[in-house]
Amino acid sequence: MEWFTAPDYWLSRILFQRGLAGLYLVAFLAAALQFRALIGARGMLPVPEYLRRVEPRRTPTLFHWHYSDRFFAVVAWSGAALALALVAGAGDAVPLAVSMLLWAVLWGLYLSIVNVGQTWYSFGWESLLLEAGVLAILLGNEDTAPPVLVLWLLRWLLFRVEFGAGLIKLRGDPCWRDLTCLHYHHETQPMPGPLSWFFHHLPKPLHRVEVAANHFVQLVVPVLLFTPQPVATVAACLMVATQLWLVLSGNFAWLNWLTIVIAFSVIDGSPIVGDHPRPDPPLWYVVVVIAATALILVLSYHPARNLLSRHQAMNRSYDAFHLVNTYGAFGSIGRVRDEIVIEGTDDPAPHPGTVWREYGFKGKPGDPRRLPRQYAPYHLRLDWLMWFAALSPAYARDWFGPFVERLLEGDRDTLRLLRHNPFPDRPPTHVRARLYRYRFTTWRELRETGAWWHRTLVREYMPPARLRTPTPERG
Repeated sequence: MEWFTAPDYWLSRILFQRGLAGLYLVAFLAAALQFRALIGARGMLPVPEYLRRVEPRRTPTLFHWHYSDRFFAVVAWSGAALALALVAGAGDAVPLAVSMLLWAVLWGLYLSIVNVGQTWYSFGWESLLLEAGVLAILLGNEDTAPPVLVLWLLRWLLFRVEFGAGLIKLRGDPCWRDLTCLHYHHETQPMPGPLSWFFHHLPKPLHRVEVAANHFVQLVVPVLLFTPQPVATVAACLMVATQLWLVLSGNFAWLNWLTIVIAFSVIDGSPIVGDHPRPDPPLWYVVVVIAATALILVLSYHPARNLLSRHQAMNRSYDAFHLVNTYGAFGSIGRVRDEIVIEGTDDPAPHPGTVWREYGFKGKPGDPRRLPRQYAPYHLRLDWLMWFAALSPAYARDWFGPFVERLLEGDRDTLRLLRHNPFPDRPPTHVRARLYRYRFTTWRELRETGAWWHRTLVREYMPPARLRTPTPERG
């Protein structure tokens, strides 16, 4: 079936599937290591309480059948083990049907987690991982050449990711149109990386060039994905280069890496590695791929319409299975950076002379002398939500109070999400939160003080709070 398969893309398939499995591994590890404090039975937003409020048909998940922290851990660690096996090539070592089943199980396990993750799993890269995961199921393995239809669906996905992001910028903040957004973005992005300070201090004319290049790659280049080779390969490579630039300049979980992995599926590797013919695919496989393609095209109506809408939505799912979604980021850019600093004290009653000690977060800015770290593609969910909480308390209405309560209780699972606990022996008596204005220091300030950030107090974010009834330390 020459019309159905594309033998020249065998290497592209391997790069896409192995890379995707690696990102699944990161996602499952993040879930396994963070869930108890975030959504566990005694977490800030407990899964059991959430499941009592939602209908199973709107949130398909294994946890409607049963939930316990132990069962969630089994799901997360099983997903990590399966992802690792697929990274090592297990999908190519088994028959086609078994390989598809392995990918389907991986997708189903992560869907089960996302659909109970609530606010902590509300990011666009969750849907992107699931949508790419569906296409990985259909892409086959070594038993057959990659199906042309699935390769086109991957291009359609990549197009929506890039073009959607480009349109949301053009329709959003005026600074994208006057090419000045990067005067602020590196400093105000959710979680800066170790090079963000240096990117921020690049000459402003170069920032304008960066924005113009971004518009070209996101608004013009995506159209070239649907042109013949080698033009489509060049377009994909330009996208990879842009995404690597973003990897260097910040921490966006696995968004950039996943976009790169999807772009690999477009690259024609035959000039390098030659032809790799495969036997004709079985009829049942052809039928499944054609049926799935038809379904995805029908479901693409809403995302396509969203691209054309003046009221374009970002990172929205139109079905409970996250099969076809909309994407986009940074339609508006903050001009200043505010951060919530959380402090505790062991004084029985706070007074003007009280000594307050600061909690340290792993990724979000805190200590001005601490250089931001590189965590992506790993996702620090609490740190990201703290950025949103600083923008508006409304973003943290559901979970900030429980978070403070767990600090007052000395909850070990919550403290594991932090870099530094200033109360290692016993929990504090009071916890407060203050809002600070952060900015990157200048070259001169860095030399004189060794600080990467300068901060000034803006206001009180939350007054000192204590537990109504003292409780023993939680384990």
